[in-house]
Amino acid sequence: MFYQFITGPLLWLSFGIFFIGLTVRVVNYIRGLDWQADRVAYRAHLSLGIKGALQSIIHWLVPFGSVGWRAKPLYTIIFFVFHIGLVVTPLFLQGHAVLLKERWGLNWPTIPMPLADLLTIGVIVGTVCLAIRRLALPEVRIVTTAYDYFLLLLTVTPFATGFLSVYQAPNPGDIANFWIYAHILSGELLLVAIPFTKLFHIVGYFLSRGQLGMDFGIKRGYKAKGGFAW
Repeated sequence: MFYQFITGPLLWLSFGIFFIGLTVRVVNYIRGLDWQADRVAYRAHLSLGIKGALQSIIHWLVPFGSVGWRAKPLYTIIFFVFHIGLVVTPLFLQGHAVLLKERWGLNWPTIPMPLADLLTIGVIVGTVCLAIRRLALPEVRIVTTAYDYFLLLLTVTPFATGFLSVYQAPNPGDIANFWIYAHILSGELLLVAIPFTKLFHIVGYFLSRGQLGMDFGIKRGYKAKGGFAW
């Protein structure tokens, strides 16, 4: 009964909060742009803006595709291993595909289990490395709070518990199915937290990076054509 509840109504509720929350945040972000302060003719030079936005997003999505990534090669590798695992593993895990088939009749593509294990380990190791980075580098440590470590823990917990459940780790206190329940509940908690925390950057990245790209695309692009619009 408990398993049916957390993989049924509670899962629906988590997805509902996740998608509605993200939608509200995106709308508020766009409505909150100060068009006069930004001084960017988005509408007048939309093609230049879109070109700049796409270039900015793509360059920062590709490992070593930007000057910033190339300046910190070790961090770049850790960052991309961590984030690729975060995205690919939950979307294409065989166990999740089975759940989607059982609950909603969806035939979802999957990745091989060895690859899923490798990506999961990458997320766990990446979390440790990111935590060490926050402790070791003064310029990062000074802007780090307990909240940031909490978000790292919240992010990695579904992966760690899922890994332990797959390989049948001993259940604490002999609680039956402890790790699978912990995996599901922590995953749902993560979904709910994303729209309300810094984890919103899974969507906010595209908004902010796209806006920066539009700014530079329009300003520099228009300058190249002979002048600015203001």
